Amino acid sequence: MELQRKIKIIFSKTDDMRFISHLDLLRLFQRASRRARLPVSLTQGFNPHLKISITRALKLGVASQGEEAIFYIDEPVKPGSFMESINSKLPSGVKVVSAEEIA
Repeated sequence: MELQRKIKIIFSKTDDMRFISHLDLLRLFQRASRRARLPVSLTQGFNPHLKISITRALKLGVASQGEEAIFYIDEPVKPGSFMESINSKLPSGVKVVSAEEIA
């Protein structure tokens, strides 16, 4: 069995996007990943969705510069190209500032 690849990103959530809820933020990343055609893994089960985990939930209305999320991916992707691809599909107010592959 092949090891699951993971990319950890650090992102900022500022301006009007600070009023987006945790679940909507997760949907936003899923939608941006699909539009950028990134090879994000799917969950198993009856209703599969993209495997993305946001490390901690922020309160509504709180802006942040250093939030973490983990994307589980199927194929190797360079962190720099992952960051560039997803940033091109994210709205203003949400921006990936760094990405790295983790074990």
